[in-house]
Amino acid sequence: MTLATEVIPPPPAFYRAETQAQDELIPLVQLPPQVEGPSFIELLLPAHTAPVAEAQGADIPSVASTPAEPIVPPPMIPLEITLDWYLNPQHAALLVAREKGMFVRRGLDVTLVSPADPTVPTKLLAAGRTDLALGRQPQLHLLAGKGLPLIRVATLIGTPMAGLLMRNPLANPNGEINLDDVHFGYTDLDGRDILLSRLLANVLTLEKGLELVDARNVHYSALDILREGVVDGVMINHRFLLPRQLADEGVASHFLSVEEHGIPIHDGLILMANRDKLNGKREAIRSLVAAIEEATLWIFNHPEQAWELLAAAEPALDDPATQDAWGHVFPRLSLQPAAVDHGRYRGFEQYLLDAGVLDSITPLERLAIDLGALTP
Repeated sequence: MTLATEVIPPPPAFYRAETQAQDELIPLVQLPPQVEGPSFIELLLPAHTAPVAEAQGADIPSVASTPAEPIVPPPMIPLEITLDWYLNPQHAALLVAREKGMFVRRGLDVTLVSPADPTVPTKLLAAGRTDLALGRQPQLHLLAGKGLPLIRVATLIGTPMAGLLMRNPLANPNGEINLDDVHFGYTDLDGRDILLSRLLANVLTLEKGLELVDARNVHYSALDILREGVVDGVMINHRFLLPRQLADEGVASHFLSVEEHGIPIHDGLILMANRDKLNGKREAIRSLVAAIEEATLWIFNHPEQAWELLAAAEPALDDPATQDAWGHVFPRLSLQPAAVDHGRYRGFEQYLLDAGVLDSITPLERLAIDLGALTP
């Protein structure tokens, strides 16, 4: 059987000529010369990237992972506070603020210094040798009247804490007073020239209470000289501590509070600054007062924990007399330490002028300042 075969003739000559003419019209595209090495696809493959780059000696970028630079905290601002006495419950707001880190959180490095003598703090402050000092409102009026550049910046205790602690009654059983046999002590100038002087003037109905009695500076030895009977009474600023200490030693005493014997109500413990140097420390002191306010509120909210904190931080405070005083002292702490009672300060200044203790009035703005006010 023979298969039929279809023969396909070649294209006509005119078609070949036309196609050849079109090919001659299409420009030729010049391809780049072949580059030795892997193709771009191979370069994208991780398995070939490193070996090829290393073979060609190329620089391989690398990322070094190093720990971040530590954040350097701002420098702490040092502030030195010279206390009015050895550490005791009246300083609770300062101690709590220190122990609970309230100063540190505000960038303050606060140092509490006990003075060698009760008269030293204001002298150091006036001389610019300490940043702040504790004292009392009567003391401020007296020293400002003498020209010292002291100004109150906070109130730690807003009630009088001073009074005359007597070993024996002023009067004998017949009610008679023999001034020749009465001897008094004081620990500072305001205790002598204001508190003791005016209290005796009121109690003894004398024009000038100290002119007819013997008064001596007992410094820190009030407890000792009362115990030994060297004096009959001492003007003290810690009414809730010394009487209990005497009682524990078997010495009976009684106490005359200044506010109940003709002396106006005043701040019992204040924080003072040097008025001439205040501007350079204004913000730091404002932060300090804010910390004191925070500490005081915490004490009111947690009085028992506050006492435990004080006793642990300062073991010398952990005795029955101090613990007993704590319950009387902490309710007198000022919840608004920055605030100034203008009427109280003006009134006390006028009282001292009328009593002849001062020769002139010191303006309020030179006595006390509220650093939290918009226009202090």
